[in-house]
Amino acid sequence: MLSKIEELAKRRSKVELGGGQKRIDAQHDKGKLTARERIELLLDDGTFVELNPFIEHRGTHFGLDKMEAPGEGVVTGYGKINGRGVYVFSQDFTVFGGALGEMHSKKITNIMDLAAKNGCPVIGLNDSGGARIQEGVVSLDAYGQIFYRNSIYSGVIPQISVIMGPSAGGAVYSPAITDFVLMVENTSKMFITGPKVIETVTGEKISAENLGGAKVHSTISGNAHFTAPSEPEALEQVRQLLSYLPQNNLEDPPRVPMEKEDDGWCEELINVVPISQTKVYDIRNVIELVVDHGEFMEVHANFAKNVVVGFARIGGQSVGIVANQPKVMAGGLDIDSSDKLSRFVRTCDAFNVPIITFVDVTGFFPGVNQEHGGIIRHGAKILYAYSEATVPKISVIVRKAFGGAYVALNSKSIGADLVFAWPNAEIAVMGPEGAANIIFSKEIEESEDPVATRAQKIAEYREKFANPYVAAAMGMVDDVIDPRETRRKLKQSLEMLRNKKETRPPKKHGNIPL
Repeated sequence: MLSKIEELAKRRSKVELGGGQKRIDAQHDKGKLTARERIELLLDDGTFVELNPFIEHRGTHFGLDKMEAPGEGVVTGYGKINGRGVYVFSQDFTVFGGALGEMHSKKITNIMDLAAKNGCPVIGLNDSGGARIQEGVVSLDAYGQIFYRNSIYSGVIPQISVIMGPSAGGAVYSPAITDFVLMVENTSKMFITGPKVIETVTGEKISAENLGGAKVHSTISGNAHFTAPSEPEALEQVRQLLSYLPQNNLEDPPRVPMEKEDDGWCEELINVVPISQTKVYDIRNVIELVVDHGEFMEVHANFAKNVVVGFARIGGQSVGIVANQPKVMAGGLDIDSSDKLSRFVRTCDAFNVPIITFVDVTGFFPGVNQEHGGIIRHGAKILYAYSEATVPKISVIVRKAFGGAYVALNSKSIGADLVFAWPNAEIAVMGPEGAANIIFSKEIEESEDPVATRAQKIAEYREKFANPYVAAAMGMVDDVIDPRETRRKLKQSLEMLRNKKETRPPKKHGNIPL
């Protein structure tokens, strides 16, 4: 028996060494960790249990039958993050450049299935050159096996992708289906076709970094939700992100007991938002004054900055925050921000995270490019996402709410449980200036003093319509509140809605405008 145990130890040691010390050194020279080092940093100490370490490929073409691939180029297993179970796979670039083949995929799909059966998040640490070409179409089928599970388990268990090296060709579609994508600055790359192929086909010359680096995907394409300067920081972001999410769609997010209860009164809130519609401010200042300890984990922080979304806690309860950002495009909604906002709302709803919306919006952003780009279709996603969501939904109108954007941003008419407004809020079909120009155009034009008449009509419209009390009188606003008690009201509301149950008509699925 001892000889058998010695053989086992020898085989395990070989698998754990991956592609060998030379390739491990090359990985380190690029500023990258190995697959196993990443897992050690991600999981709680001593909790990782590896699965299928001895799986081997079955390829025979192009010399594969003479080539070994220890661990099949991916490390898989399960462990814990902050004491809660997770499943993880980590591609090993030292073995075949992390290229994915039949058995590499089998290891990944095995832990995905286990994660779904046990109701735990699955985390993919991606570092791969793409499909294992020597295996031919089998490697494409292997990708399909992963994509299928990404789709079927979407909204069932949290799925998180961390790009820690190249992710090219078909490899990018798995992360794209998952709930969150994190990238490491300067070392992560994602693209369907690389720079050389693009130059050959289109004549365009571009570097890999400018084509598919972390900055590109976090600012332009919106494919990446988070970026980090280093791999350890990216893995720490994963740990933080999971603290706001439940294990699966049948559980509630974890609650964090408050060390010291507060009365929810914040004097600073009275001066954060300017009364004037045209003055800018940072909505993050409002968010940080309202949430526990000022801690806010922003999602998509550098993409579509006219809308702010992210996770926080109020009274220890995990919440999703959606807010207009007046300092960018006056907080108006455009194509990209509509996509960003809608996706976040649906993610929160899938995982039982209450949604709080801070509204300060002039409307949907005008322009030929927006119209031709499909702002109607993209804006409709917001209406669909909020209407479909059954989690507790609370809105706070902090300054202005005009037109269709008012309706779209969690108004009572599309299912908000509670809508609060600050006393300075203006709620109307459009801003008083624009409304006066249309309604009283003839009077203003024929007046002896058009400027004075216009100012008078603007004031008249503001008094009659653009204030929170008209909407409150019609039940569209549940209460007009002192800004300083916003946190208190939200804590009370979340506690009241804690056991909310709401269903939708039975159906296979809805048809969201994509």
